[in-house]
Parts: sequence; C-alpha cells; structure tokens
Amino acid sequence: MPTLRERLDGDMKEAMRARDTVRLGTIRMIRTALTERDKTGAGEATDADVLAVVTKQAKQRRDAIAQFEAAGREDLAANERAELAVVEGYLPAQATDAEIDAAVARTVAETGAASMKDMGRVMGATLAALGGTADGGRVQAAVRRALGAGTAG
Repeated sequence: MPTLRERLDGDMKEAMRARDTVRLGTIRMIRTALTERDKTGAGEATDADVLAVVTKQAKQRRDAIAQFEAAGREDLAANERAELAVVEGYLPAQATDAEIDAAVARTVAETGAASMKDMGRVMGATLAALGGTADGGRVQAAVRRALGAGTAG
C-alpha cells in the first residue's frame, strides 16, 4: 500500500494528465507545505507527519471559507470548498459525534478530569486517541460539554 506522500505524487501526475486544474493546484499546495515541513530539519516525514500537514491544510480551507462567506465573497468561498473537497480525500474517515463523545468520556474517566482547568489534558489525550479522525473544534466542543456538565468520573 503506498504511503500518503506516494499517493499525493501519483494523484498529481493523474491530475496533470486529466488537466484537472483545481485538483492539481490543491495537491501542489499540499506538496509545497510538505516541502516546507521537510526543510525544518525534522527528518523524514512519516505518514503521521504528512497527515498532520494535510489536516492543517483542511483547517486553513475551512477558516478561509468562513471568512469569505462572512465577507460576502461566495465566489472565493466556492473555490475554497472545491479545494477542501480535494484535501479531505486524503484524510481518514471522520469520527462521528457519538464516537467523539465516547472518546472524551473515556479520557475524562482515565484522567480524573473534573473541571475546565483540565481541558488541555483531556483535549491532548482525546485527540491522540482519535488519531486525526476528528477536527479539534469538534473535540473541543465535546470536552466543554463533558467538563462543563460535571460528568467527570
């Protein structure tokens, strides 16, 4: 099974042949971000590192969509949505709200978290447990519900 980086390389060639400018441009942006990551001297990127870069690219697209919609620039938001669809093709299937809530509940029970002061600890452990299958904002909302409602322990 090819690595995520190898998959990106193959898909880029395929997008070139198909003259798919949106897909090609998006994959090139992801590869540029990977090159920048490699230049930091952090060593050879693992699949987890590549996934982290792709996840960051997706978050940037979501943020841009929200900003463009708030500014009334639907044309630019539509372009970002098209790019986001390409980026999301490289992300693992996203956890459901029920799966996120269950992971948060397990983490709260394991850590003995009792208040919002423990939010950072619960967030870190839950995100690690979910392994990139959930957006940080969704996890944060679930942690706030769990700790705010006093359902710890």
